[in-house]
Amino acid sequence: MNSSDRPQRPISTDMLEAFLMVAECRSVSQAAVSLDVAKSLISKRIAQLEERLETTLFSRSTRKIALTPAGETYVDYAKRALAEVSDGMERVRSLRTELSGNLRLTAPVSWGQRVLAKHLPEFLKMHPNLEIDLMLTDRMMDMATERIDVALRWSSHSQHERHGTPLTEIKWFLTAAPAYIAQHGLPAEPAQLNGHACVYYRRDNTDDHWTLQHNQAANPSEPRHVEVKVSGRYRVDNPEAVLEAALAGMGIALLPDYLCVLAIEQGSLVKVLTPWTPQTKFGTHIVALCPPDRKKISRNQALIDDLQRAMSQGS
Repeated sequence: MNSSDRPQRPISTDMLEAFLMVAECRSVSQAAVSLDVAKSLISKRIAQLEERLETTLFSRSTRKIALTPAGETYVDYAKRALAEVSDGMERVRSLRTELSGNLRLTAPVSWGQRVLAKHLPEFLKMHPNLEIDLMLTDRMMDMATERIDVALRWSSHSQHERHGTPLTEIKWFLTAAPAYIAQHGLPAEPAQLNGHACVYYRRDNTDDHWTLQHNQAANPSEPRHVEVKVSGRYRVDNPEAVLEAALAGMGIALLPDYLCVLAIEQGSLVKVLTPWTPQTKFGTHIVALCPPDRKKISRNQALIDDLQRAMSQGS
């Protein structure tokens, strides 16, 4: 039987720890003292590891012990393997930690409905003694007076406040339904937007001004930022309603990726003015804000960590 045909025998963390300690101490005796085990056990674990790897990790003489080229190569892999095991243990322990009490959370309406709401039920399942009060609102709630533990908010930067933790990046698109484009055509430049019906999320009187940044201006003299005043027959105070209006062919809409990417992939919407990227007052990130005193509360930090992990994995 070839070595490649033999069943792979597992490598234990004890073997890796013994190997790394001997590599560091350059001595089996000192490694045994550091790990508080018998010298014979260290030698046995090294021998087992060399057997699993089918190579010699140390060159030995009466006076010293040194790593072989194979041993030098394996050191980094062994360190990473132990680190992964340690991280996994910490993650499992954190899931078993008993969180309790009430957590008051606020988030923007559309992002909260489309993204956040998918994650909170699973978080509550992991922590059966925990309660969450979720307030979805586009109003900037006062965290102190309204007793908010964690506020998820738009940010112009990945971390716009000292206590903010960036969770996810948001991309913005100008989109329209194919039926609208077929009837009215595509604008070739931002200035042509004022000749189109535009649907936008309106919170104040400045929301009818759209700022666009050119992605790759061919001529250095070309403006990289352009502000255009838009208009249309339909103005709403809810991003979901903007999406529905765009799908119905009522005009060109400014939408965040989590609302429109699926419709674009399915062909229900198409991108408009693709060389230009919208710059909105809402920002390009969602961040988690938590006052320092409340961040020390385990349930608050656990939620932030869980959301950060979920968003980084794109789930």
